[in-house]
Amino acid sequence: MLRGFRRCCPNCGRGQLFDGYLKVNKTCAVCGQELYHHRADDGPAYLTILIVGHLMAPLIHIVFTQFRPDPWVMATGFTIFCVALSLYLLPRLKGVVVAIQWARRMHGFGAPA
Repeated sequence: MLRGFRRCCPNCGRGQLFDGYLKVNKTCAVCGQELYHHRADDGPAYLTILIVGHLMAPLIHIVFTQFRPDPWVMATGFTIFCVALSLYLLPRLKGVVVAIQWARRMHGFGAPA
């Protein structure tokens, strides 16, 4: 899972997992592991929403009750922080999902039965 979070090949940990922002490479350039089997689908997006939402809700409450900023200042600040955190977490969580599938030999990563 840590290799996936670092966006590295789950097999060797040295090759790049992604070709771009979210497009998974077909194979690892270092070890040759086939990566096209993955079925990440909407899982990384749901995990990103879950994590960002659970971080933002208490932060919004704390900032509002302690500092009482103007609504526009608070909305702008939290919007920027929320989008930035989402953009940071999304490829990393997709890497985690692909790494879990590789580790559990799901969706064609394992040997044929």
